[in-house]
Amino acid sequence: MDKRANGAPSSNGTAGPRTDLISADPSERVAADPIYEGNVDTDKTVAVCGAGGFIGGHLVADLLRQGYDTVRAVDIKPPNQWFQKFDQADNWSLDLREKENCYQALEGADQVYNLAADMGGMGFIENNKALCMLSVRINTHLLMAARDMDIGRYFYSSSACVYNQELQSTADVEPLSEEDAYPALAEDGYGWEKLFSERMCRHFREDFGVTTRVARYHNVYGPFGTYDGGREKAPAALTRKAIEAKMSGSGDIVIWGDGTQTRSFMYVDDCVDGTQRIMHSDITEPINLGSDELVTINGLVDVIEKAVEVDLGREYDRTKPQGVDGRNSDNTKILQELGWEPPTALRDGMEVTAEWIEEQIRRHAEEETTSRFAVPH
Repeated sequence: MDKRANGAPSSNGTAGPRTDLISADPSERVAADPIYEGNVDTDKTVAVCGAGGFIGGHLVADLLRQGYDTVRAVDIKPPNQWFQKFDQADNWSLDLREKENCYQALEGADQVYNLAADMGGMGFIENNKALCMLSVRINTHLLMAARDMDIGRYFYSSSACVYNQELQSTADVEPLSEEDAYPALAEDGYGWEKLFSERMCRHFREDFGVTTRVARYHNVYGPFGTYDGGREKAPAALTRKAIEAKMSGSGDIVIWGDGTQTRSFMYVDDCVDGTQRIMHSDITEPINLGSDELVTINGLVDVIEKAVEVDLGREYDRTKPQGVDGRNSDNTKILQELGWEPPTALRDGMEVTAEWIEEQIRRHAEEETTSRFAVPH
């Protein structure tokens, strides 16, 4: 049986998103079939740094589904504030900006996924450049620990924010290939930290023999992520606004920018799959991991309207951060290397995401809570 058969119908001819992975019961999510189907040696200890975050939680779940001996989940937040927490994992709360904590986190580990960073959507990274830059301490100290502890493989999650901003000055943007990161003119703050950390991975591989893999994530979205509080990204923020407009009866939302900016958005299951494909590959240079389905922000709102079943009035706030005018992923290299690219269509992924966000918002309203940690997640 197709393990995605329980998902929403696909709009692009591929299997749609899986609904068994968004069960309210964490044990049911872990009991599902894995997303990644590669041949792996599960007699290993795998450390996931940033496990309390959006992507990290989904990755921990999939590693547990595969049956690894130990999945060590590490995050700066206390476990009761993680987006997903699994009792089957070895859950640690450590500040990985501190060197000694990185050595503690990696002790006895065979593989490391470094997804840890102080980051958020455009509103956060535009106004917190120094905090974003300080994440360089995490990757630097983890790499030093990986070198000294003979870690077998080390994955670093980079970002499309490393790309030269001069190549992203029009909405009708050419897809960004891996070579377009140089000459360097990255997103100020967050993008420069990611680019520097990519170089650190390269030089630790070349100078010390650490087997490093680097993926440049393009705008990941999906269930079990933040949708309010200031760190949310465009798909979740706009979905929340649409749901609130529907529930209140106002029917109006505010869009940052003029709505003509273009982006591509990758569903989180595809990110988890691609991350592990890259980790276990022979790809030594940074590689794009993203959808190449380009859409305007207005087009994203169109998709959200259908998913939420609401007609919205749109106001545009051009004083808010909106990032580059256009960004899309060139998937030529990942298709050549892996014969694969993220398959989930935006419409399909947003249907599942919107349903999950609306469920959370309605539960908060019914239980008169404001924190997402006040209800099971």
